[in-house]
Amino acid sequence: MARWRVQVDVFRSAGAGRTTVDRQNQGRPQARAAAAIGPKSEGSSVNSALLDQEAAQAAENDAPASRSVRIQRILESEIFSGHLAPGARLDEVELAARFRVSRTPVREALRHLASAGLIQIRPRQPAVVVELPASRLIEMFQVMAELEALCARMAARRISASQLAALSALHDELIELAKTDRVADFYEVNRRFHETIYEASQNEFLAEQTRALRNRIGAYRRLVTQKPSRRAATLTEHDDVLRAIATGNEEAAADAMRGHVNLLGEKLLDFIALFPKSGR
Repeated sequence: MARWRVQVDVFRSAGAGRTTVDRQNQGRPQARAAAAIGPKSEGSSVNSALLDQEAAQAAENDAPASRSVRIQRILESEIFSGHLAPGARLDEVELAARFRVSRTPVREALRHLASAGLIQIRPRQPAVVVELPASRLIEMFQVMAELEALCARMAARRISASQLAALSALHDELIELAKTDRVADFYEVNRRFHETIYEASQNEFLAEQTRALRNRIGAYRRLVTQKPSRRAATLTEHDDVLRAIATGNEEAAADAMRGHVNLLGEKLLDFIALFPKSGR
């Protein structure tokens, strides 16, 4: 297997110390859950087949409660990844046929998704994936920016050498992906970059809350990622975040992350231009 090395140079403000973190490992783990890759990714037909296979497995030899949980998790994954886009219909009969179950576990799964705010159940009509208005989404991005800024601030104080090396490796991987048209892969690695910072905050409650909100707006973040200019800007912004965390500069880390996530100026205009017409 190919070996890889990550080198992170850390410059302290006094300029006197330089710390180099070298990490070697065999084989970079590729956590690519098929259900978490959007329909526009490479090998989408394989992804669809895997989703159908997982749906069929959910129906086999399970108690109704277990079937409901598994159906819920599959649908959650498809919503978070954008495979089920905002406004998508979730018909009980069609879902029961897809998962090869009765309508009872499907109905229970949909109730849980509705309680999480992911779908809307309507009387005598199919449920739909929640479509958030642009004004609501902008508010959510503002809160997301503050949560991620706090994660970055705490990571600047608490990140371990191994986490810093992993963060740098993910940044390098994004640089290479930005040279391709593999948008789904770029989005996934970008997610892992942010997840590493959540974990580096060493605050589980903060990480849970940040992750929960990120999942709520994940489909819309994927929408923005479709623009090549946005992917290029992401690299520059990530570099600022990484440098601040590596040097232990809490304020700079928080400011860089806040600016990266928040929808301001041209980023806001780009977002509005890409926003689905039905959601305006």
